[in-house]
Amino acid sequence: MKKKVDEHGVAHVTRSGGNIFQDLGFDAAEAKRLQVQAHAAISQKLSLREELAAEIAVWIKEKDLKQQEAADILLVSRPRVSDIVRHKVAKFSIDTLVDLVNRTGKTVTLKVA
Repeated sequence: MKKKVDEHGVAHVTRSGGNIFQDLGFDAAEAKRLQVQAHAAISQKLSLREELAAEIAVWIKEKDLKQQEAADILLVSRPRVSDIVRHKVAKFSIDTLVDLVNRTGKTVTLKVA
């Protein structure tokens, strides 16, 4: 969304056309290609976050831990553990989730295919 302020200080908002790359001035074909590429990258990172969080959630269940007990071991707040258990992975960076998995005693191995 573009926000323009006129000479009277009144803001006017221009809605996005649905493709940020086209809104930025890329031609339609290039904008579509970039949008597809961006969505694929976002999906891949979200999938990785979900996989890491699932490992932590399984660990909590296997150890029969209460959320506060897990939080104490993982060195995070109880609400952060709740976010993991409730699959709110967008609230975590991949780095943070890797650190949390390591605190469970598990290791994370990266394989590029």
